[in-house]
Amino acid sequence: MAKIKPFRGVRPVSEKIRQVASPPYDVIDSREARKLAAGNPYSFLHVVKPEIDLPESIDIYDPRVYEKGRENLYRMIEEGILKQDPEYCFYLYRLIMGDIIQTGLVVGASIEDYEADVIKKHEHTRADKEADRIRHVDTLNANTGPVFLTYKSRTDMNNLVSLLTKSVPEYDFLADDGVRHIFWKICDKKVIRKIINIFAGIEFLYVADGHHRSASGTRVGQMRRERNARHTGKEEYNYFLGVLFPHDQLHIMAYNRIVKDLNNLSEAEFLEAVSRSFHIEKYPDDSPGKPRTWHEFGMYLNGVWYRLTAREGSFPAHDPVKSLDVSILQDNLLSPILAIGDPRTDKRIDFVGGIRGLQELARRVDQGEAVAFTLYPTSIEQLMAIADSGKVMPPKSTWFEPKLRSGLIIHLLD
Repeated sequence: MAKIKPFRGVRPVSEKIRQVASPPYDVIDSREARKLAAGNPYSFLHVVKPEIDLPESIDIYDPRVYEKGRENLYRMIEEGILKQDPEYCFYLYRLIMGDIIQTGLVVGASIEDYEADVIKKHEHTRADKEADRIRHVDTLNANTGPVFLTYKSRTDMNNLVSLLTKSVPEYDFLADDGVRHIFWKICDKKVIRKIINIFAGIEFLYVADGHHRSASGTRVGQMRRERNARHTGKEEYNYFLGVLFPHDQLHIMAYNRIVKDLNNLSEAEFLEAVSRSFHIEKYPDDSPGKPRTWHEFGMYLNGVWYRLTAREGSFPAHDPVKSLDVSILQDNLLSPILAIGDPRTDKRIDFVGGIRGLQELARRVDQGEAVAFTLYPTSIEQLMAIADSGKVMPPKSTWFEPKLRSGLIIHLLD
């Protein structure tokens, strides 16, 4: 059963929230972060992308980058831009993007639950990215970015959230991307006990987005546990920052692919090879590139959008992983035709979140990359079923929107 705890969050003072709140570290690159934070010393990008305050030539894994992140975090605390709540609290975080409304509970999530697979995962992590987050968390002594977790929706929790969100929020602001962020503090001890008891009856939590953050938060906790002769299990390092959303509120978009070359094939040779596993037709002008259902893909090649439909018998339909569209594309096209063996490490493939639109894919191919593919979104039910089975999805299978802002809440490890 899930074990969660309240904590003393470090948060921006309300008048600085729009200046502080930033995109998460892993959805923008250093160049974009420098541009977004320019002229704003309070942007949380100075903490989660601290290379922006160092020469552009610096390696983002240089020890000076992590030290700069620590310096920036504690400078903002010393200057009173960030303050720690005096009492242990849970928090509620609502995001509104158009018709999408989702409200999550901000908690300390247990590393013991992560170790025991009460917190279930659906992706492997990359060693280099995990090492990066471990150094970041350990150096800053803080979880600066929340893990996006989900659980099977419950009426009792939904009703409690509905009641609690009638109060005046701590923050309510519109970000530059048009997403509205609303944030409440819950410090009433009776309510906290009620929430803890509800989650004690929830069998599993699932990592929706943030596998590297959850893995690194757990590893730092394990390191500190091993070094602490007086370890009790109650220390803050035994928990990492998580936001728990009911599964039926989540919105998953496609995670599309771009490949830099055709593996020395001519266009005609490539299309002929693709046709062995997929039916190919040109898209009608009114809906270029947008798949209508699972097992259908868009492909942009040399200025033309094609519709690819997986041929019957080209994949094991009853295998929950192999029948995913990301697997079908990888196993029948990317690997055998374009020689993309491991998409987690191959430098010839890139991944583009569905929020960037089909125009971004076409633009990049028109500017010199070889081919782009669009996919139909994976469902949250598929994700949970695969996690429950103990299997993992291929990398970059899901893109969740809206994204949680960084800087709204920080969890210190001591």
